[in-house]
Formats: sequence, C-alpha cells, structure tokens
Amino acid sequence: MKLYKLLNFLLLAFFCLFCQAQTYPNKPIKLIVGFAPGGAADYVARNISVPLGQALGQTIIIENKPGAGSSIAAESVAKSSPDGYTILIASPSSISVNPALNAKLAYRPSDLLPISKVTSSPVVIAVNPNTGIFSVKDLIAKAKQDPGGLNYGTSGNGSAPHLAAALFSQIADIKMTHIPFRGGSLSIQSVVAGDTQLTFGTPPSVLPMIQSGRLRGLGISQKERSQLAPNLPGMKEAGLPEYEIEFWYGLFAPAGTPPVILQKLFEATQIALRQPNVKVALAREGTDVSLSASPADFSKFLVEDEKFWVKLVKSADVKVD
Repeated sequence: MKLYKLLNFLLLAFFCLFCQAQTYPNKPIKLIVGFAPGGAADYVARNISVPLGQALGQTIIIENKPGAGSSIAAESVAKSSPDGYTILIASPSSISVNPALNAKLAYRPSDLLPISKVTSSPVVIAVNPNTGIFSVKDLIAKAKQDPGGLNYGTSGNGSAPHLAAALFSQIADIKMTHIPFRGGSLSIQSVVAGDTQLTFGTPPSVLPMIQSGRLRGLGISQKERSQLAPNLPGMKEAGLPEYEIEFWYGLFAPAGTPPVILQKLFEATQIALRQPNVKVALAREGTDVSLSASPADFSKFLVEDEKFWVKLVKSADVKVD
C-alpha cells in the first residue's frame, strides 16, 4: 500500500512538473546579479533583460545580490526552486574561481545548470590620471621601484579583474596591493577618487571613465587592438605580449530545472542577443556578444575554461581575505 501511494505521488509530481514546463513562463522571471548596480555584470544583465523578456513573453526583474565575490548570488540561485523563474548571470568567478578558492562554499558548480554563454570581453588596464603613469611600461617600472606601493581596485577577491591583475603581476614580475570592493563600479570610483591608483576593470565599468578623462587607459588584455576599444593598445604593442586574458558572462539555472524550460531559456537568449540593437549597445561599452551553440556546448566550454582559472588561482597563489 505504501509503495502504491509512493508511486502515485511520484506520478503526480511528474505530471505537475510536466504541466509546469509546458506552460512556462506564466509569471515574471528574476535575473540575479552578483555585483552592485553600475558594474559590468549589471550592465550586461540590464541590456539583455528587456529583449530576453520579450522573447519569453514575460518581464525580467533584475535583482542585485552583491557580496563574497558573487558567491551570495550564486548560492541563492542554486538553492532556488528549479522552475525557471530564478536565473543567474555569472562570470568565471562564481563558476570556477570561488569554488577553487573556498571548499566550504554552500554551493558547488554542479548546483547550477548552464543555459548559454552571452558575452566575452578583455580586461582594461586604467589608472588615475594623477599617477604620472602613461603606459604599461610606466606601470611596470613604477611597480618595480616601489614593490606593493601601487594599490589596484577590483570587483572583489577571486573576480576576473582580480585574477587578471594577478596574472599581469606574475608575467611582469611585479608586486601590487589588491583592494577588493563589492562591485566593479565601486572599484572604479575608488580609482577616480585617488583612493586606489589603478584597476584591471571590465570595459562597461572603465571605458566611460576613460572617454570622459576621469581615468587614463593603458591597454587591453589581449595581444592586438580591438574594435571594442580602438584607442587602447593591445599587449603586443604595449610591450607585454605574453599577457592575455578575457572574461565572459553566461546564464545559469538551478540544477533540476526541466530540460524543456532550459531549452526555452536558451532559445530566448539566442533571439535576444542576436538583435542588432543589443549587439550595438554592448559593443559601445566594450563587450562582444558570444553565444553558445547549445546548453551542452556551454557546459563543454566550462570544463576547459575551469582548467585555466583554477591553474591561475594556484599559480598566482590567490587567497580569499
């Protein structure tokens, strides 16, 4: 009798889940951002939220949950109901770096299902104009003269900008002091104010400040110049050709989300990010649209990408404060 009741319960649960998946979405969807408003993650999320909502036929509500290098946001989504109504925009920080830095995290990467990669871009190296630093070579020379004397602000411990700076220091054989903030916009503000001297920032956070003259751009973290930031030299031109790193943002759902819902989210993402106005808006702030061919394709990409970030965490001896 107990077995009969259990089977009935399981069949009913499956039927309810099937019906829910078929009618999805029938209410607004929350898109969780792990950083404060004004940073790159927030910028990308807000630029894709309207077209994504239009593709799904529902409103996308942005919810910022900054803290712990985006771990708070990732944990909240990992523990959300797997019904497609709470999704996460994440970078390598949440998916690869934080788990490598902290074995006691309340979530694991397997608690989040990949939907699609959405963007990719280089990191921009920028300084306060009053530092007297005009080039990457100047930056390296000044750091060698005063080891640890230059402070750089980033969006947090283990963030892509933090690791980009760690890799730069490693290759250039210099020492700088890391000052973590709760978001990209806060770290940029610290450089503008002169509280820190430089940043390895995301293009949406940094480029407007460079264009307004409040920051001085030194270069981008790829070998050649980019159409995304044509006035900034690539690392080959800047004199450090061995240095190259990029970061991405992607969408994730809680583990257990039905495949039908995951596929609907993927297809809506494809429609949203292929709209010309979305591409133009993102490119204006130095970010390229970079879509996965499928959720499985994104998952395969993450396996290889994780190797790079975990190796960097270990080789640069990055620690959580």
